[in-house]
Amino acid sequence: MIFDLLRNGFSVELIINLLSRVFVVFCILPIHEFAHAWVAYKLGDETARLKGRLTIAPLAHIDLMGALLIFLAGFGYAKPVPVNPRNFKNPRKGMALTALAGPLSNLIMAVILMFISQFGRFGYMNAGGTLLYVIYMFFYYAAMVNVSLAVFNLIPIPPLDGSRIASLLIPQKYYFKIMQYERYIILGVFALIIFGVLDTPMSFVTGKIMSLIIKLTGLPFTFFG
Repeated sequence: MIFDLLRNGFSVELIINLLSRVFVVFCILPIHEFAHAWVAYKLGDETARLKGRLTIAPLAHIDLMGALLIFLAGFGYAKPVPVNPRNFKNPRKGMALTALAGPLSNLIMAVILMFISQFGRFGYMNAGGTLLYVIYMFFYYAAMVNVSLAVFNLIPIPPLDGSRIASLLIPQKYYFKIMQYERYIILGVFALIIFGVLDTPMSFVTGKIMSLIIKLTGLPFTFFG
């Protein structure tokens, strides 16, 4: 997105897109991390709560590099929520459910935001008005970033949430061997992002999910069209 700004300069759509990503950084990333902390707490682990992470306060969760990626790549991350799997009755299942909570919260938020966008679109198409257009585009872009965040985090590569979910399918001895190299694997993930290797598959999956969400959230408005 920043590169689009440098190439093409400001436009109304680009400004709305930029503001929607600011909204995501300060309002959506905290919800994603809160979801992790809340599920971990409900499953018996109070580590996140004791560390002050059972909150939606932005400053408790925002990571500067992860936030910057939201503007550069359309997906990013916040500070990982600390979890102690030994506090779960079933550590592997507890970690998987805790990990799933983040991407799931993004998909739920995407549906909510897209419904608001559909409301703005319906109003704009029938009555016009700058405010309705801004509502339509702002929440559309915010929904799209939420889907991108969910898709990105579900990639089964450490330390992304998908790797914790995949642990249910991988024999434990192999999973722990893989996790030993987590700090090196994340460098590889950054390289994939920087060189745009993830762009095409991410865009394809995000587009398919967005199309489904648009159809679902648009159904109520077909009765008034």
